[in-house]
Amino acid sequence: MEAIQPLGRTTFGDAANAGNVIPEKEALELLYDWVENERLRLHMKQVGGIMKAWALEKENLSEQEAHKWWLAGLLHDADWEKHPNDHCRIIIEELEKRNIDPVIIQCIASHGPRHFGVEPHSKMDKMIYAIDELSGFIHAAALIRPNRYNGMDVKSVQKKIKTPSFAAQVSRDDIQDAVSRIDYSLEELIFFIIEHQKEIS
Repeated sequence: MEAIQPLGRTTFGDAANAGNVIPEKEALELLYDWVENERLRLHMKQVGGIMKAWALEKENLSEQEAHKWWLAGLLHDADWEKHPNDHCRIIIEELEKRNIDPVIIQCIASHGPRHFGVEPHSKMDKMIYAIDELSGFIHAAALIRPNRYNGMDVKSVQKKIKTPSFAAQVSRDDIQDAVSRIDYSLEELIFFIIEHQKEIS
């Protein structure tokens, strides 16, 4: 993601739009309309699913609030395939045009602070940053296993993280930085992702 340009701003959306969301059906239509690559679609669904599960189970949020977490996760890479050099900027502008709740837009903007220049502040922001890279990394690790997610354990994932040649495009520095910002250990987060991601297709 080195080609990405910083967004050049740190506030997004309009506070007057608080509570405005995209219904599930419409969000999935946007995903399928904007993203043709099946692997990228799956990654976005996985991040969305993990975000929602985390919101419900770890943050004890309502379904309504958890839907915001799901939307941010589902749409965070919506413009990556067609606009890699303007990644994040295009989907942010689209959601602003649709008058979507600014916390969702802010969350998407902060999912890669080193790239977009937007620091994660809320729990939602910090969790998308922590989940995004790890979700993709764990899925890559599952793909090379005969039983995929079945029997996968935390230690095997940690071992692969320490192997620079495996999924080399995944920034270990970003993973370490993201986990340092949350109140959970890397081990806890890996376990949570393994347990929930195997159900998402």
